[in-house]
Amino acid sequence: MGKERKSFSKEFKLEAVRLVIEGGDSIAQASRDLGIRPALLGRWKQEYEQEQGNAFPGQGSLKPEDELRQLRKENARLRMERDILKKAAVIFSKGSQ
Repeated sequence: MGKERKSFSKEFKLEAVRLVIEGGDSIAQASRDLGIRPALLGRWKQEYEQEQGNAFPGQGSLKPEDELRQLRKENARLRMERDILKKAAVIFSKGSQ
């Protein structure tokens, strides 16, 4: 199986680029702080400098129904994780008695 590709919002990309441009951080430092690859941040910076206000066009906000679908999916996943952790806590508490 391949890795799932991460996607970043337009706002995240703009803030990351601003850290480098306005904040004075190096690309390497900012990418370490944000947990992304330096090459990716460098590409975002280059796109921002070339396009200015029109940088990162395809990353607008989601349609309300898409956002709702995404939130419901995440909610279901989080409930499942919570239930697993509850069961694990019960098992470990029985084992320590």
